Amino acid sequence: MNPQAKLIFIASLLLGTTITISSNHWVLAWTGLEINTLAILPLISKSHHPRAVEAATKYFLVQAAASALVLFSSMTNAWHTGQWDIGQLTNPTSCLILTTALAMKLGLVPFHFWFPEVLQGSPLSTGLLLSTIMKFPPITLLFMTSPSLNPTLLVTMALLSAALGGWMGLNQTQTRKILAFSSISHLGWMAIIISYSPKLALLNFYLYALMTTTVFLSLNSMKALKLSTLMTTWAKAPTLNAMLMLTLLSLAGLPPLTGFLPKWLIIQELTKQEMAPAATIISLLSLLGLFFYLRLAYCTTITLPPHTTNHIKQWRIKEPISPVMSILTTMSLVLLPTSPLILSII
Repeated sequence: MNPQAKLIFIASLLLGTTITISSNHWVLAWTGLEINTLAILPLISKSHHPRAVEAATKYFLVQAAASALVLFSSMTNAWHTGQWDIGQLTNPTSCLILTTALAMKLGLVPFHFWFPEVLQGSPLSTGLLLSTIMKFPPITLLFMTSPSLNPTLLVTMALLSAALGGWMGLNQTQTRKILAFSSISHLGWMAIIISYSPKLALLNFYLYALMTTTVFLSLNSMKALKLSTLMTTWAKAPTLNAMLMLTLLSLAGLPPLTGFLPKWLIIQELTKQEMAPAATIISLLSLLGLFFYLRLAYCTTITLPPHTTNHIKQWRIKEPISPVMSILTTMSLVLLPTSPLILSII
């Protein structure tokens, strides 16, 4: 892709995200979501492979339908209340439609079917954008409208997302699909707490984005699209593989790594809200995700000779560890001791 065109699309992504997260009017928020959708489509289909074109088409159809529902819910609310402010969402029907629309945009169960297919058809760099930046505007809208949303519906969708995200990721061999189901599972943790502690949901998203960025950049450096490829990378880049293994364990939520922090705080807050059964269920469901994270981490420690015909060029590569990746990895591993400071902030 032309570098100037790529720069324009990335700038449009940042512009659309900024418009949505800083707007107080539904039409402006909808405009930002549309700019985001139109900017990411060329990045998904830039390889011109039929799978990439199919992924871009699926993404466009789902996001267009979700954006139409966002606009419809805001118009319905304005019809009943005369208010276009995002914080003035009081009509129950509008709240239900908006929850459905944002669930479609995020990939929450039962509107999750598009996300693994789109991520599988996209390059790893675009998959990183789909898993982090593209989820930020819908999460922000959920944050701003959280007092008006139905907590029972969100908890139900959250538990289903945690269950299906872990269950459907068990038998996957493609790293992009595994990360897609990982994203669905983590969205469940954000959705279950956003009605009770929106700041904690945002903290969970920030830490998830930090850890998944590290994983995507590591996999992109090693060109590991399948588990079989991941098994041959230890001898080529042992330091990078060790960083990836620890980041995957952090993403799984194992203490004392950073990924344990949001899960710990969410379980604590759910218990305070007298939702101990929901906290117990989602904690048990996270064990499903823990299994395939451990499998991924195990694959990074296996040393197998390359079995491809061009293995001479791939053998003993120079480890591409940039300072940015080092900082991201460090933050993905050692933020748990800062939990008292984070608790005082939120």
